[in-house]
Amino acid sequence: MANAAQDDDAITGINVTPLVDITLVLLIIFMVTAKLIAGQGIPLDLPKAASAGATQTTLTIAIAPDGKISANGQPVSSDAALADQARRALKQNPELRTVVSASAAASHGNVMHVVDTVREAGIVKIAFAADKLEPKSVVR
Repeated sequence: MANAAQDDDAITGINVTPLVDITLVLLIIFMVTAKLIAGQGIPLDLPKAASAGATQTTLTIAIAPDGKISANGQPVSSDAALADQARRALKQNPELRTVVSASAAASHGNVMHVVDTVREAGIVKIAFAADKLEPKSVVR
């Protein structure tokens, strides 16, 4: 009968170890899935508008279908010239944003080469220009 009396006693303590374990496992799962979800999106550096009216300085780089590059409307003859122009613009404004406008016929390799050149110059805020696609011409 002593065993039956011990079984009927109420549990007065709560073991929080399983609760902490479950919480940590859920935290790790959320951290991993959040990183995966964020990695699937297209990273865009969208401009912000303030009512104060401070204008943003941008370096516009255009890539023609034949691979010719121009920066702020001026032709660029070499990678060194592009990097030098990017460094000067960045020196004038540390918050410089770069917009790359590449022709749809420009090669992916040329675009990535320009992006690498600009990044090596120290510019990290890079966006890509695109025209809005008409809803009726969307391919599914």
